[in-house]
Amino acid sequence: MGRPDQARIFFLFFRYAAPREWSERTKWFVVMSEFAPICIYLVISLLVSLILLGLPFPFASNSSTYPEKLSAYECGFDPFGDARSRFDIRFYLVSILFIIPDPEVTFFFPWAVPPNKIDPFGSWSMMAFLLILTIGSLYEWKRGASDRE
Repeated sequence: MGRPDQARIFFLFFRYAAPREWSERTKWFVVMSEFAPICIYLVISLLVSLILLGLPFPFASNSSTYPEKLSAYECGFDPFGDARSRFDIRFYLVSILFIIPDPEVTFFFPWAVPPNKIDPFGSWSMMAFLLILTIGSLYEWKRGASDRE
């Protein structure tokens, strides 16, 4: 039973620690043979990417360049005005009110474990986080950030 283990150790030793008699070319080949699958994967992925990027060009045409197709599209209606007109700041405030809680929701994922697996520090830190969110929501509500006039 000791024989296969010794043969395995011998193989592993000479596989990764080449003897001094090996030429530099042989050592280089052994090292490069480890990277061959990675290089093949990179070449294939580069070729597929280039093919997918170039595939639409033979089928594209410039024959349908009507001015209406180049105009802005507003839900089926004719454009009401210039697309560069100024917006009221309340639109931005409402968008920020909806964007900010999205990353905060990701902090709830670690809390989605069974309650007996959470230590007291984790539980109290999540309660503090919820308290901060509640205070921020109450402040926004009291300030009237989501009210439309």
